[in-house]
Amino acid sequence: MLTEPRRRAYLSAMQVVHWLPRAELPFAAPSRPELLLPVAPVEDLDFEVRPAAANEAPATPQARSGERPKIEIPRPASAPKPVAKAAEAEEPVAAARPAPVPPPRFSLQLLRAGSCLLLVELATGQPFQSRDPSYLLLKDMLRAAGLPDAPQIIGEPVRWPLLVRGNLDQGPEAARDFVQGFVQARLEDAPCACLWLVGLPALRFAANADSDAYYQTLTLEGLGDAWALPGLELLMDEPQRKADVWKAMRQLMARWKSVE
Repeated sequence: MLTEPRRRAYLSAMQVVHWLPRAELPFAAPSRPELLLPVAPVEDLDFEVRPAAANEAPATPQARSGERPKIEIPRPASAPKPVAKAAEAEEPVAAARPAPVPPPRFSLQLLRAGSCLLLVELATGQPFQSRDPSYLLLKDMLRAAGLPDAPQIIGEPVRWPLLVRGNLDQGPEAARDFVQGFVQARLEDAPCACLWLVGLPALRFAANADSDAYYQTLTLEGLGDAWALPGLELLMDEPQRKADVWKAMRQLMARWKSVE
């Protein structure tokens, strides 16, 4: 229930000066009879305008008896905008950082057979053993190519990622730079007539190519001529691919045989 001061404040805000309640309101002041009299029209009023004397001070305007003093309604002051948020809005939105690419996982072994270097995928991640079926298949391929069937193992296998922990970048680009640099350093020690890239990881990270380059000859900057081959495990699982290997091999054999 509204109290009289608050009621007057609301009426004043709505520019309602005179009002008469339908019923007696609790806590309200008694009604004034003069407010109930009809208001005379402005044109019917009889008054005389007299000029004010020069030495007479202007009369202080008095509030009409029919008007009630206006009561200011307290309004909540507008809260100042936080400066910190405004400063943040002016600053350019920083570009979202790209999600880090997980490092690829592979193992490669570098071997030398005659005048050729072989970068071979280790499907199990372990070095070749003399009785491994994949190693026996590689020996058969070297005999068919007219190369020594006892290839020389060069260094330890290249296993990626290099580090298990740490903030070092080990994404695909870093892996490609490392593999290419590793092979190029071995070529500087002893050049080769043709570089065999056996398996998809060897092809991706040494030649930046994919499986659609199988059986083709690639010319690589810093690495010379390379021959792309499916992995040994894939050749054992899909023997029909051996015919494509043999067909491409017969066209390339002259490269390393002429050197020898």
